Amino acid sequence: MIESAQKAIFMDRDGTLNRDPGYISTAQLLELFPGTIESLKQLKDAGFLLVIVSNQSGVGRGYFSLDDLHQIHGHLDQMLWDSAKVKIDAYSICVHSPDEKCACRKPSPKLIIDIAVALKIDLKNSYMIGDRQTDLKAGRNAHVGNIILVRTGEGHATEKQIHPGECDFVADSFNEATSWILNREYKP
Repeated sequence: MIESAQKAIFMDRDGTLNRDPGYISTAQLLELFPGTIESLKQLKDAGFLLVIVSNQSGVGRGYFSLDDLHQIHGHLDQMLWDSAKVKIDAYSICVHSPDEKCACRKPSPKLIIDIAVALKIDLKNSYMIGDRQTDLKAGRNAHVGNIILVRTGEGHATEKQIHPGECDFVADSFNEATSWILNREYKP
């Protein structure tokens, strides 16, 4: 990456930022975990780009449309803006079903690498946060410098399956992950 590249927080969506009741097919089903908005604001104020990296196979499976997905993300954007004047900088989404054998579905690094190139993101000094092994592996495969597992969503089950070195930190929540990042970035 080039010298003026920016740092980013790459985040899974379902199970990381919000509850995961299954396929979120409407905006009304999107329920953020407590403190998520405040954490996103802290990260944004610290100068990070905010990038959601998510497999949304419900589109490819026909459970909801691409337009529905855009409405869900529009609702999320509006919630963040209304509450804290925070904006997600990019959504990097795979809408294929697993049967389609696409090149972009996590744990492939494609979603992360493509957006990193487009936004001139410094992967080595960025962070990937997720609740599943596919999130951790996508971050590692893209050479994101710091990988964080959250124990929300599928995180407790994932923690039992991972090996030492698969992530740099395990947090109870997105809020704790944010605190760890900010403490790491701003050590005296």
